Amino acid sequence: MQADVWSPTPVLLTVDLVILTLREGRLCVLLVERGEDPFQGMLALPGGFLNHAGEEILDAAHRELREETALVAGLVHLEQLGTYGDAGRDPRGRVVSVAHLAIAPELPEPVAGTDAKDAAWVTAEAVLSGEVELAFDHHRIVTEGIERARTKLEFSALATAFCGEVFTIVELQRVYEAVWGTELDTRNFYRKVQAAKGFIIPAGPGRKATGGRPARLYRAGPKAVLFPPLIRPVPSTTEEDTREEGK
Repeated sequence: MQADVWSPTPVLLTVDLVILTLREGRLCVLLVERGEDPFQGMLALPGGFLNHAGEEILDAAHRELREETALVAGLVHLEQLGTYGDAGRDPRGRVVSVAHLAIAPELPEPVAGTDAKDAAWVTAEAVLSGEVELAFDHHRIVTEGIERARTKLEFSALATAFCGEVFTIVELQRVYEAVWGTELDTRNFYRKVQAAKGFIIPAGPGRKATGGRPARLYRAGPKAVLFPPLIRPVPSTTEEDTREEGK
């Protein structure tokens, strides 16, 4: 009796992008409306299959980023987020996604790609709360992408990726508040930022503020790791804190 000949399981590979930016002081993620099945008409992350067998995964991520936002390498923070390969995540078959996190400041209104009907910025809050339903397992990917950004703000200089080339400390504080979803004490934040040596460096003359002194300008410093870190505030949930908030 002839033994069965083993053959590998067919697996397709895609890249998906969690693209984050700040718009009007709110953390937003880029979503597209799918123009074809599966999940036609639903919102999803921008992404797609490799163009050909020889295309590198990172090259595919940059290509998708360029097609969706017109951004090129060097103008955006791009890092691999994770690999998502649950057997039932895509009704077309076994499809594995290598998701990437992309961050850039003040991104413009998006233009839908070839296989999407529309594209728009949606607040992170609307996605995380479940108000906006996403196709595939993209809610999980967005959630993990935002949490990655929130965590890295504590220990790395990632916050400067949300800013322009030069920025004020107030503008930097707004990044932390938008990504973390909480208000911060200005004096305390200023002290912590200044204590993290090499995080930001002065960038010439200040920017004139309406009715006040010019605000000092800064740019990203040489340090990629923050020490001491800027720890994210933990929401108060104790009964005593609840009583205090109600006063």
